Amino acid sequence: MNTRRLGKTGYQVSEIGLGCWQLGGDFGPVADRDAETILADAERLGVTFWDTADVYGDGLSEQRVGSFLREQKGLQRQIVATKVGRSPLLYPDKYTRRGVRESLQSSAKRLGVEAIDLAQLHCVPPEVLGDGEIFTWLDDLKSEGLIRHYGASVETIEEAFLCLEQDGLASLQIIFNLFRQDARLQLLDAARQRDVGVIVRLPLASGLLSGKFTRDTRFATSDHRNYNRDGEAFSVGETFGGIPFGKGVELTEGLRELLPGSMDMVHFALRWILDHEAVSTIIAGVSKPGQIGVNVEAAGLPPLDPALHEKAFNYYQDLVRPFIRGEI
Repeated sequence: MNTRRLGKTGYQVSEIGLGCWQLGGDFGPVADRDAETILADAERLGVTFWDTADVYGDGLSEQRVGSFLREQKGLQRQIVATKVGRSPLLYPDKYTRRGVRESLQSSAKRLGVEAIDLAQLHCVPPEVLGDGEIFTWLDDLKSEGLIRHYGASVETIEEAFLCLEQDGLASLQIIFNLFRQDARLQLLDAARQRDVGVIVRLPLASGLLSGKFTRDTRFATSDHRNYNRDGEAFSVGETFGGIPFGKGVELTEGLRELLPGSMDMVHFALRWILDHEAVSTIIAGVSKPGQIGVNVEAAGLPPLDPALHEKAFNYYQDLVRPFIRGEI
């Protein structure tokens, strides 16, 4: 597994990381045995960056990650990132220094660590980011030793630039994929200039870019791809990149014409992201054992031809972007 530097944290992290949202059961139930197998596969394949959050399964994801790491012996060093700010105790307008500290203390306890490797603000409202006080609290928590570094997971390009104004920011987690390409225009360069690591989430646009869905695909009641497909529960951009599901299936089929040789959609989508040098790691979530091995294979593929990148960008600008709902 290739590694890249995660900004000013100095961490060397695997190019393919593990998104642990699914381990909380928010995409449908995941059995304890399956969760353990997924984590074991990640460790075996050299996936050293794991991303979770306090609200994934109301702490279940953090508990599973912490339990696995405590039970294993002789593991290579894992970098575990979690998030703070979407708990009902804080979101959307109850942020306090004490509340943020207590939330992160609870996360550290579930993860079984004294200090959290990377604590990320979890899509907090832009007015909170703009005020800036919450970053002062994170600076203090870093000085106290509760967290080693901090970053932010954001929903829009505008929010990302607000965060980049903070000197202590070490990482930015953004939506970036073949169906959400705007970050390549200015944001990636700006992050690189400030030595801020870029963590990419939703690399497959909630599974659309796997190429496995049809218009008739159905999702579990507890899956956000069911209950949030039109933004009913949270930002519409977090589900299918903000694209109506049926249109997303159609657009994915159109992308197949760009596939080089025998490359499949998953490898094409992940390799496209990795070709952007400012990206530190991709957190691709999995809900079934064996899926992570497919994701890891993308890191070993050669870069895509620059002409193909140009065609993919034109496809996005002309055919995809007009159908994205919500702010980008």
